[in-house]
Amino acid sequence: MLTMDNIIKEGHPTLREKASEVKFPLTDEERQTAEAMLTFLKNSQDEELAEKYNLRSGIGLAANQINVAKRMFALYLTDDKGEQLEFVAFNPKIASHSVEGTYLPGGEGCLSVDRDVQGYVPRHARITVKFMDMDGVDHKMRLKGLPAIAFQHELDHLNGVMFYDRINKEDPFGDVPDATPYEG
Repeated sequence: MLTMDNIIKEGHPTLREKASEVKFPLTDEERQTAEAMLTFLKNSQDEELAEKYNLRSGIGLAANQINVAKRMFALYLTDDKGEQLEFVAFNPKIASHSVEGTYLPGGEGCLSVDRDVQGYVPRHARITVKFMDMDGVDHKMRLKGLPAIAFQHELDHLNGVMFYDRINKEDPFGDVPDATPYEG
């Protein structure tokens, strides 16, 4: 079982690495890693388990956050319609995105960052994404709102980008052109 001890923190070189493509079929180790990442997110959102194992709540986890530089991440969250989204994306890509942007008014957080980083993180409001699941099946999905923001945050991890790299250094809470805040 993954715990906070397995999550590497900012400053660790793997967080700045561009992760490598995953080859199919998956190895047993890759499959177990993917399942463990998704289980961590579920456990982190369960109050009893989170308290018992001292887990910070998370909605997404990229493999390089557990020191595995492979292009895969897990998402576990509820969309705007109340639908549970739960998957591990392998070799994820953004196929297209809206011109309109968005951002979380309270800023973003990250399991690899143990400090509060203030500022708006500009994201695309709507994205169409492509990825493979554990069985190598291709998926195409339209995301908006929090799922779109979370997908972009995790995809950034796979490219060695931290969320705070996107914050305007001169004016962290300045106007984000062509964007409206996400009020989920």
